[in-house]
Amino acid sequence: MKKAFPILGLLTAAFLSYALYQALVVAPQEQTMGDVQRIFYYHVPSAWTAFLLFAINFLASVLYLVRRNPRTDKVASGVVIALALLTCVGAYVFKSYLPKDVYPSSVVTTGIVIAGIYFLIRKYFSEQGTDILALTTAEVGVVFCTVVLVTGPLWARPVWGIWWTWDIRLTSTLVLWLIYVSYLVLRRFSSSGETPVLAAALAVFGALDVPLVYFSIWFFRTQHPQPVIGGGGSIDPRMLRVLLINWMAFLCFAVLVCWSRYRLERMQRDVEETQALEALLEPGGRVR
Repeated sequence: MKKAFPILGLLTAAFLSYALYQALVVAPQEQTMGDVQRIFYYHVPSAWTAFLLFAINFLASVLYLVRRNPRTDKVASGVVIALALLTCVGAYVFKSYLPKDVYPSSVVTTGIVIAGIYFLIRKYFSEQGTDILALTTAEVGVVFCTVVLVTGPLWARPVWGIWWTWDIRLTSTLVLWLIYVSYLVLRRFSSSGETPVLAAALAVFGALDVPLVYFSIWFFRTQHPQPVIGGGGSIDPRMLRVLLINWMAFLCFAVLVCWSRYRLERMQRDVEETQALEALLEPGGRVR
């Protein structure tokens, strides 16, 4: 694993450089907005990456809460399976209620992927590991969400003529950022033994804002553009290719940072646990 990290780092750096070249040189110029539209290749992938990290934070937080009781853990696993099955069936039964150009197969895939991630976390992470994973994904997710909030106004100013408007998409994204910043402040400055539990509960609450941010432009009249993928939008295939390349590069970078931060947090907790045990013992080895 130690050898894999620098290799992944080099590959990620090369991938990000290639994605940058694709965004600034290869992608065609947008006819209406011109070169300023190229912010799109960083704004959108950052948002998608942040949503994914917050989703993992939500699943890890739920797992941390339910694992405190083996019976609750078992019930939660059954609920996840049931919800995945209901999503598969409901996507086709109620497909007439789905937003335009949102296909039932996409909903089914999303439900299966979410359930799959839940059980992967459950299998490969301990109770403490899920707590560390939740903290790590929240930290990195806030960074990507910050990129979204910075690149959005930079794009809006030359296109809309304003830096910011209290649009439902923009406002809900800001609220999402504030919720997870509050989560990190709680984790950083609270020394209570119940802090992980309180933080997990806050993360579960905060995750409810993610669907609102994502679907706001479908269900509300907003100044924010309609989605270019689904929702009646369209995009040049060459632009879509560059967009996906940049998203894959951002995902690799997110994995690299999360991996590094996870290892650091685990080592820090091991050191703190060792120091606490040593503090309980006298030099002679007897308990005080």
